[in-house]
Amino acid sequence: MPGAETSLVHYIPILTTLLSGAFVVMLLIRASTRNWPPHLMWWAFGMACYGLGTAIESAITLHGNTPELNRWWYWAGAILGGYPLATGSLYLIAKRRTAHILTAISLAFVIFATVAVFLTPINAGLIDPAKPSGAVLEWHWVRLLTPFINTYAAIFLIGGAMYSAVRFLRVGGAALRRRAAGTIWIAVGALLPGIGGSMAKAGIVEALYIGEFFGAILILIGYQMCITKSKRREPGIGALASA
Repeated sequence: MPGAETSLVHYIPILTTLLSGAFVVMLLIRASTRNWPPHLMWWAFGMACYGLGTAIESAITLHGNTPELNRWWYWAGAILGGYPLATGSLYLIAKRRTAHILTAISLAFVIFATVAVFLTPINAGLIDPAKPSGAVLEWHWVRLLTPFINTYAAIFLIGGAMYSAVRFLRVGGAALRRRAAGTIWIAVGALLPGIGGSMAKAGIVEALYIGEFFGAILILIGYQMCITKSKRREPGIGALASA
């Protein structure tokens, strides 16, 4: 059962899970009408991982924490938190060959980190009944792998969104200015879970829950702004304009 310290903020991941699930459906529907482009498929996978992490947080809140729940939470959040979303952005803004090469290299590292997460023993004595934590991993070096993945994700997810915003603003036009604003919202939304995750490492996991929730909202708002068509024809460019 949930720990005595459970409060209303611990139930936020339930809302985030529902929001993420709806976003996955939206992305898959859009992908089905565009011959399943890789950037949409990676984004759908990324939001599915996002939702999996918050679903596990929800399960921990409602039913209590266990070593295996904590392990799966760390994998979904710390290892796959932003990587698939960043890979989708990479496929959108880079040449296909470049995206293939970078994805092959980065995915090998992610697979290595995944294997390490599922092989490391769990210190059951450190399990908090109401909150997940990476501190329970007995192979402490595993946690040193996540900054590399998170940095890679930030470069292409946040950096890619800002790069697209600059390109949209240079071209001009109301529709592209709206898309520029949308990409900025996406960048801010992608940043919030990272800030929350940093605070979670200090034991304030509630900050992660809040960051994930508002991050998902901002990413969804930004994406909707990017795909909304203008009522009049305006010049467009490649990145998120055709997302």
